[in-house]
Amino acid sequence: MAGSILGNRVLRKEDPKFLTSGGKYIEDLNDEPLFAGALHVTYVRSTVAHAKIARIDLSECRSAPGVVAVFTAQDLGLEEEPATYNPNAKRAHLAIGKVRWVGELVAAVVTERADQGEDAIERAIVEYEVLEPLIDLEQSMTSTTHIYEGCGSNIVMGTVEMGMPDNTGDELFKDCEVVIKGRFINQRVAPCPLEARGSAAVWVDGRLHQWISTQHAQGVRAEVVKANKIDAEKVRIITPDVGGGFGAKISAYSEELLLGKIAKRVGKPVRWRETRSESMVGLGHGRAQLQYVTLGGTRAGKVTAYQLNAIQDSGGWVDVGTVLAPFMTRPMAQGVYDIEKVECRTTSVVTNTTPIVAYRGAGRPEATAAIERAMDLFAAEIGKDPAEVRRMNLIPKFSEPHKTKIGHTYDVGDYSAALDKAMAVAKYSEARAEQAERRKRGDKVQLGIGVSVYVEVTGGVDPMQEHAKINVLPNGRAVVFTGTSPHGQGHVTSWAMIASSETGISIEDIDVVWGDTDLVPTGGGTMGSRSLQQGGAAVQKVSIEIVDQARRLAAQLLEANEIDVVLDKSKGVFHVAGTPSISKSWSEIAASADAKAGLTQEGMFVANSATFPFGAHIAIVEVDTETGKVKHRRHIACDDAGRVVNPLTLDGQIHGGIAQGTAQALLEEFRYDGDGNPITTNFADYTFISAVELPSIEVVHMETPTFVNPLGAKGIGESGTIGSTPAVQSAVIDALLPLGVRHIDMPTTPERIWSAISTASA
Repeated sequence: MAGSILGNRVLRKEDPKFLTSGGKYIEDLNDEPLFAGALHVTYVRSTVAHAKIARIDLSECRSAPGVVAVFTAQDLGLEEEPATYNPNAKRAHLAIGKVRWVGELVAAVVTERADQGEDAIERAIVEYEVLEPLIDLEQSMTSTTHIYEGCGSNIVMGTVEMGMPDNTGDELFKDCEVVIKGRFINQRVAPCPLEARGSAAVWVDGRLHQWISTQHAQGVRAEVVKANKIDAEKVRIITPDVGGGFGAKISAYSEELLLGKIAKRVGKPVRWRETRSESMVGLGHGRAQLQYVTLGGTRAGKVTAYQLNAIQDSGGWVDVGTVLAPFMTRPMAQGVYDIEKVECRTTSVVTNTTPIVAYRGAGRPEATAAIERAMDLFAAEIGKDPAEVRRMNLIPKFSEPHKTKIGHTYDVGDYSAALDKAMAVAKYSEARAEQAERRKRGDKVQLGIGVSVYVEVTGGVDPMQEHAKINVLPNGRAVVFTGTSPHGQGHVTSWAMIASSETGISIEDIDVVWGDTDLVPTGGGTMGSRSLQQGGAAVQKVSIEIVDQARRLAAQLLEANEIDVVLDKSKGVFHVAGTPSISKSWSEIAASADAKAGLTQEGMFVANSATFPFGAHIAIVEVDTETGKVKHRRHIACDDAGRVVNPLTLDGQIHGGIAQGTAQALLEEFRYDGDGNPITTNFADYTFISAVELPSIEVVHMETPTFVNPLGAKGIGESGTIGSTPAVQSAVIDALLPLGVRHIDMPTTPERIWSAISTASA
């Protein structure tokens, strides 16, 4: 991008605020005039995983200090409503007749202060008739105890039920010389955003104003409209700064959707904030997929057949997690490999656990983890280097759309180049030589090298379009309005860079507005790594159009033909070609359009298809074979996200993704006991990663622009997570191959490593 700000490492405009005065989150809105006299809502939650509700007695709650009101589903006139993804499953925002996971809402208590609510809910009496708790996926599939009786089964969605063939037989592999099978658990994880959820609601002149920590204000507005049964124009959603979302904050939850009704009933503003322990059971979880894989090929290393049977835990509700396996894991099952025969079956099952939602990568990390683990098992079985087995099976470089055997169409790809770049930086041969020496010596600390090559889909979430508006003010500053919603991605900087590259207005003079449905009524939010390729493309589109609009006005002011007027982007002025001494600034042009409002252009960018970023990761670890302790020594990441707008932001996204991916491989797992009680409900029990456990990440840049949007950009927000997890898991197992270990399910904790070594040597 010669001569453009795009492609340069630009420091983030938003960082000074966060590093000095700090962001402004839901809990920081105490000076909001509309919150004056706000009451606090605290929820009574189910303490059992699966039960009929025999009796709810809130009389003691009502008499507790500071209590203003208490509500059950009946008090608020709630009714059970069908799930979006299976209408036979029905529930209400407060439990009616039955609870289905620990943490499900049973009642609401409204108090003058937040601490009074915490005390008051302790007085709630809820009597349960306990039912069989179903925590194990395969047990739930066959159980005659149905979590949603209307479904007639705990299987709530599946490819077989959708009319696709049952592909779990071995016919696919009859001609294979070598066949490996595996059973893998892609474990349940909690999103753990830095900022737990919070919301506030107030009615003003018959209109509901609600503040929510969300990734998609416009989508949440539709949910709030439905929950309150009012017209869309009577709802305003405002999103302040959001301290992390990772997919779990895309939609609104019952806690937030009830606030409008409660505020109306008590006649005052109401606020709700989530404790960390509540967040661990109330905020949707991620992953939770059981995978059966079969992979076959020749002894020379050519893979000819692959089969994946993915069983998806939906948790206690038929939410978006239900569709991740059929619509995200299945399409990406083939990965980067040129395999003649590929089949994938998915089955989504409800259990008595926290519902599964989208979590960074949402179905694609699961697909990559399955096939990458299978490739490692295959390489170990035939005694070949796992990187070389991958290389000989990669889809060759392509610049035209490539249709996979599973039926997906990738845009562009050069998977071999990504692998080569990562291996070169890793000094792969030298690492293997060091590993061989350690093995020969019988060192107690062994070296493990994990390789992962991946492709993922981004920008494929409906709607595949985004709205943007740019307003150049009479003072020469510009304001960009976007339907995307930043929560750490650096949109303010990137959108300002894009607008600046087209208008010549300095990024310091460009502000970005998002997350207020009165100011930005249309928007697709931030999810599925869609923001730059659709939101950024929309900003580029309207920026180009406002330049054309300004050129026409400048021609009038300069008394020249429009065709002769040019924009000098270096100075941000318009002049007649060949006569730069006489010019008109953006300020003058905006004032001529409207002395108060300035010049405005808005529009929509519509994408014709998704994009498919790809890459290769290499993880190098040390494993103490006596204690099971893992040290992540090096991590090399080559993530191709198409044309790069800001390499600094790109690197940050990759670093964050690798941290989360590594955490899943080594540490994180949300667990339940046999009765469905969560046993990892705080950061003392649920282990998450810190800088101490991570190496300095070595990012290898590679750009293969896509033709899907004019920026040539593909997504990057989730790629680091997708590539790193299988690389780190494989590295740990690779260190233990000489000891007879072939697989360890994630997280590869010291306990599991030690157990695997003991079992292999028995």
